Amino acid sequence: MKRISYQNPYTLMLYLVLVFILLVSCFGTYVSCSKYSNVSTTSSSLVTLCPPDQSTALQQFKGQFAFVKPNFTSYYYYCPHYENPYYDADVYESYPKMKFWKKEKDCCSWDGVTCNTKTGKVVALDLSNSWLQGPLRSNSSLFKLHALRRINLSYNNFSFSVIPSEFGQLFRLTHLDLSFSMFSGHIPSEISFLTHMFSLSLSSFLNYDATSLLHLGEVEFANLVQNMTNLRHLLLHQVNISSSIPKSLANLFSLTSLRLGGCSLHGKFPESLFQLHKLEVIDVPCNYHLTGILPEFQSSNSLREVTLDYTNFSGKLPNSIGKLNSLSRLAIRQCNFVRPLPSSICNLSQLTYLDLSLNHFTGHVLPSTLGNLAKLVVLLLYSSQFSGEVPSSLGNLTRLEDLRLRNNSFRGQIPASLGNLNRLKKLYLSSNNFSGQIPASFRNLTELTILRLIDNNLDGVIPSWLFTLPSLKILLLASNQFTGPLTVQNMSSFELQILHLNANKLDGRIPRWLGRSLEILNLQGNNFSGRIPHEIFTYGSMNNTMTLLDLSHNQFQGRVPQSLINCSKLQVLNLGHNQISDTFPFWLQSLPELQVLVLRSNKFFGPIWHPTKYLDFGNLVIMDLSVNHFTGSLPSKYFRNWGSMSEAPDRNNSDMEYFGQYENRSQYSFTYKYSMSMTNKGSEMLLIETLTIFKSIDLSNNRFDGEIPSSIGKLHSLVMLNLSSNNFTGSIPSSLGNLSELESLDLSKNKLSGRIPQQLADLTFLEYLNLSHNQLAGPIPQGTQLDTFSYSAFEGNPGLCGSQLSKKCENTVTPIPFLRKDEEEPENGFTWKVVVMGYACGFVVGVVIGHVILSRWYFYGL
Repeated sequence: MKRISYQNPYTLMLYLVLVFILLVSCFGTYVSCSKYSNVSTTSSSLVTLCPPDQSTALQQFKGQFAFVKPNFTSYYYYCPHYENPYYDADVYESYPKMKFWKKEKDCCSWDGVTCNTKTGKVVALDLSNSWLQGPLRSNSSLFKLHALRRINLSYNNFSFSVIPSEFGQLFRLTHLDLSFSMFSGHIPSEISFLTHMFSLSLSSFLNYDATSLLHLGEVEFANLVQNMTNLRHLLLHQVNISSSIPKSLANLFSLTSLRLGGCSLHGKFPESLFQLHKLEVIDVPCNYHLTGILPEFQSSNSLREVTLDYTNFSGKLPNSIGKLNSLSRLAIRQCNFVRPLPSSICNLSQLTYLDLSLNHFTGHVLPSTLGNLAKLVVLLLYSSQFSGEVPSSLGNLTRLEDLRLRNNSFRGQIPASLGNLNRLKKLYLSSNNFSGQIPASFRNLTELTILRLIDNNLDGVIPSWLFTLPSLKILLLASNQFTGPLTVQNMSSFELQILHLNANKLDGRIPRWLGRSLEILNLQGNNFSGRIPHEIFTYGSMNNTMTLLDLSHNQFQGRVPQSLINCSKLQVLNLGHNQISDTFPFWLQSLPELQVLVLRSNKFFGPIWHPTKYLDFGNLVIMDLSVNHFTGSLPSKYFRNWGSMSEAPDRNNSDMEYFGQYENRSQYSFTYKYSMSMTNKGSEMLLIETLTIFKSIDLSNNRFDGEIPSSIGKLHSLVMLNLSSNNFTGSIPSSLGNLSELESLDLSKNKLSGRIPQQLADLTFLEYLNLSHNQLAGPIPQGTQLDTFSYSAFEGNPGLCGSQLSKKCENTVTPIPFLRKDEEEPENGFTWKVVVMGYACGFVVGVVIGHVILSRWYFYGL
């Protein structure tokens, strides 16, 4: 290299300039590209890019919030029991970003802040999942950052504040994400001023009462679509729009994703939207009144996801659907699509998720070539009237993790080829006509967590290896023809949480290892015999996990094992219809969460009250001790401390709870609700998915004597009371008139005397009454609710008279007492005004009980 002369000052100056440029290049400002291609972030502390006004505005914005990790568990995604496929809080990093902003550092280096490399102004702010808590106000310093192009404030808690209209002043915005951040009220019309918008996400949770937190008017929706001509992504999940979809939406030629789940949309979905060449995602589930059909598709179509679940789309799937070469997700659950299912669906080689459930694809419409969809991860075909044999080609879908074929008419043996699906986590084959035995090839399903084979014709011995599948947590084999005893090869591998073997033909003794890790054990309706092993609940003492135990309708003998006291989380205990011979297990009162106790149809004997042993059942809501040999009387204060039955029910609560309810949505996405049989309204009936508001006491068919305790009138939420076929004496307690929720009352076949209390007329919800075969006398109160009951409710009481009986009273009209203004109301708070109101409320209660009894699901709800 030629030596540079330092004698020439111009040469020296040039040399120094070159050196300075070199130093700046090497040690000056280092600019790194952010995730946004057109902006960048500064990380050097040598040169400050962030202007003071930008730094001040950000610091003020930080000061407007507390940092509290949000808890969204009380809020809901659209669709009941619908799995949200778009967000999993465990996947996204959540931490308080602004908490680590330091004043002494350049604001362009702060977490979540992106600046323009030339001006230093803040152009992007990503504070998603940043624990922000507090209202976002219209005077927020956020709106001083006029250069902002991207804002992401999703998954924070803005305390139900309204979305400030000042967002409309940030004219440069191209991306705005305020989704699932506890905003409420109407979305401001000023949002539609943002004509440069590429991506708009305002999705919302549902509130406690399943109403939308955010609303968007029909006009504002139309203006938004009309003005944002550059829009590529529009996400408004669970925003209450309550209108049709503007046809002008089809003019957004740059649109690539449209997500409008649970927006109360109605009218017809524009077919032209399916033809937008750049559109990749159409996601509009849970718009129950949204109609539409699928058009003919072209090969140039770019659709990757089509989700129409729980809409009113109808018609046939066009054969041209096979041209959607990029389609990876097709979900049309519970629509009105009809057969035939086009064979071209098997050309969709990119499909990973296919849900055709709850439609009308009847007949032999499951092509054997379905096994060509090699990339399928989820295949849901339940409740769609499919029939025939399941093709063995399904065993080719080796990436499959979730296969649900339940509630169809499939027949024949379960294909052994399903054992090839070694990634399978969920297998639902319930409610079909499968026969034969469980294929031994299932041993290979080492990832399986849920196996549901309920309500088929499967037979033989339950294979012992099934209990040792390493990942299996939920095993449901109820309502089949399985026989023989239960055996297991390796007890240490038993890690089940839910086991349903009810309604089979199993016999022998139940294994002592069975309670090792179970939360729900249902063995109802088999031929198990011998004593109930106390070791079952000794295992449970390690975890205290068991919440439901149903051993009813078997041949168990001996006593109730006191080791049950270890199951401190037990909510439901059903030992009915066995041969158990024991005294009343007073120690069960120590179980703090016990809600259901059924000892019906056994050989229990002795009293159910003892002055030193009896405390109370504070959480009990169903007690069935009927058809035993219990004796003795009950003191007048017997029911005084039964807390759960004393509380008035909240009929305004739309979030119904069920006995034995089990939900594990995060890990296994499994919901269980307990069903049980009991005597109600004079006959034994099945309560499907039994609601906890159904509160009952059945002490019938025993040998109780003495008077009926007056404290029973404190059980204000009691729905059913059966004390029939005992030796109760004395009068009917007038306190029964306080049981304002009572629908069924049976006091028949006792030795009750005296008059029928006038207070029974206050029971305006009463649908079943039986006072027959006692020693009652006097007139039946007339002109009241009691007029609705027939002769059979009062027969066998020679001293009674009334219009319902052959023996008429001298004065057949009992005047209804009306209070004068100067008279006080009765102590129990009931007036005839309340009675009239009660009749008006009767329809509401009828709907609730109809839900209990006429559930659409089968006995076992699975």
